[in-house]
Amino acid sequence: MGVLQAVVSAMKLSGSVFLEAEFSCPWCVTSQIGPEDCALFFSEPAHVISYHYVVEGALLCAVGDAPPVEVRAGQVMLVPRNEKHRLGSWMDAHAPNARDLIQPPDERGLVRIAWGGGGDTCRMFCGFLGTVAPINAFLLGLPSLLVVDLDPGSAGWVASSFEFASTGLSARSPELVGRLAELLFAEAVEQYVDALPAGQTGWLAGLKDPHVSRALALLHTRFAEPLTTEVLAREAGLSRSALAERFTMLIGEPPMRYLGRHRMNVAANLLQESRQNACNVAYAVGFNSEAAFNRAFKKEFGVPPGAWQKARCQPAATAA
Repeated sequence: MGVLQAVVSAMKLSGSVFLEAEFSCPWCVTSQIGPEDCALFFSEPAHVISYHYVVEGALLCAVGDAPPVEVRAGQVMLVPRNEKHRLGSWMDAHAPNARDLIQPPDERGLVRIAWGGGGDTCRMFCGFLGTVAPINAFLLGLPSLLVVDLDPGSAGWVASSFEFASTGLSARSPELVGRLAELLFAEAVEQYVDALPAGQTGWLAGLKDPHVSRALALLHTRFAEPLTTEVLAREAGLSRSALAERFTMLIGEPPMRYLGRHRMNVAANLLQESRQNACNVAYAVGFNSEAAFNRAFKKEFGVPPGAWQKARCQPAATAA
């Protein structure tokens, strides 16, 4: 799973635990992270992954029109594309929005929800992961809901970590909280990939293919090098045409197009994190021409890298 770790790490996730909730049966709410939830911690990310960690009790979770899934204490549920979902002891089609039930922040700066019919309780922490990279084949290939089944040995430190994060660490260091949730996200994806049936297609199925996964690993670790389909094929142990066909079938696009988009995602991370100028970033991601880099970046994000960087970094500078 080295390539999976590389892909998740390259997303440069930041995160937050922003809400503690205690519900009592019967109850049901709808949930979806909005821009206002992110604003307290960092500028609005390009993409959001929402998650809920169940500390006590059990609940049902349904994303969109999908059937509900039972989630128990010690499990983490992630919604990779931040779709609207329902949480509850039962599924109410007219459930209120959880945002309308939020109480003012406590002394830790954490908002709370305490709501329900007074029966058995379910307690959870809610948060999100944000990335500057736009939604990609990796995220599109994930199911609408992932549930991490933590082993008994790790459940204790995960619970204590979320408790610690809820004391205000989220606002002070979203990167540290993001690292915790990133590990859980990677674990959820790994569990999902391991359970994929034979013959499955898609980006995640590519991780199980020895040739395609080797090519993906090269694309994610040596993206700044002058890679070609021929080079990838030789390293992957296939002919050029066989790799191109196999890669496109599983991933959904040819290797070189995938490389181009990945370079742009890495460039976006560098522009936001290190405040490097476009010229330095261009060379860092494998371009020998700043003009060519500017054209490729604008094609991917809609604006030149300089304008994109200014728009993304301005809120942080103003807040400081």
